[in-house]
Amino acid sequence: MRGMHSNPGAGTNLRYAVLIAVSFLLFSGSLWAQTQPQAIDPDRQSVLSVMWKWTPMLFEGFQLNLLMSALAMIGGTVVGVFLGLAQVSLLGPVKRSASLLTQILRNAPWLVAIFYSMYMLPYEVHVGGVLIKIPDWLKATFGFSLPVIANVSEIVRGGISSIPVQQWEAARSLAFTRRQTLWMIVLPQCAKRMLPPWMNLYSILTMATVLANVVGVSEAMTMTREILASERRSDLLLPMYGYILVWFFIYIFPISRLTLWLERKWAFKE
Repeated sequence: MRGMHSNPGAGTNLRYAVLIAVSFLLFSGSLWAQTQPQAIDPDRQSVLSVMWKWTPMLFEGFQLNLLMSALAMIGGTVVGVFLGLAQVSLLGPVKRSASLLTQILRNAPWLVAIFYSMYMLPYEVHVGGVLIKIPDWLKATFGFSLPVIANVSEIVRGGISSIPVQQWEAARSLAFTRRQTLWMIVLPQCAKRMLPPWMNLYSILTMATVLANVVGVSEAMTMTREILASERRSDLLLPMYGYILVWFFIYIFPISRLTLWLERKWAFKE
């Protein structure tokens, strides 16, 4: 019966999306009209012209945000899956240790994790007599992967726990080992249940990558701050930050819509 009910939040989210986009466009247009270069200085560029001029630089920073989010999500997922499996282990010490580590990483502030990664990881390493420098963005990516590990661990634990006990009993009756039951029966069934929260976690992670500007990583927010300092124009403050907001929104909103669609689709089949 759940699949027969419409989702009232879907229309609301879409209206919010349209409202945000329209509000930004109207704000930028009105601000541009109020700050015509001829009205103040014949050589002064309009707000939209300045934004367009710096777009390539901002896009490079935005690409770094996406790169950090992708690497942190991949690395955090690989480690988090095994940590989640450890949480359902039959060995008491393994289960308790995995649960403790998950809760520590899950409840630690993301910014604190980034600071620890930036200042505890070495700036350079020696490998076979070769000096390899570790860039700041890579250390920040490691910091972002820590909460991802914890959240993926909880997603895996919850997905496995959601499988009915009859599945385990049926596999046991067919002489499957626990490892075979996990990898061949349980995990394939709960993959659909884990995918939507995993996608939602990726959206949150992508938005959180702007925290890297606090430690000096040259991502989109850092680039915006440098552009504002270079231009020294107060009328650029809100439009430039709004410009970055629209970029993140355009990238993340389709992911959130797909997440909701998958949740409704697979909940209906259940």
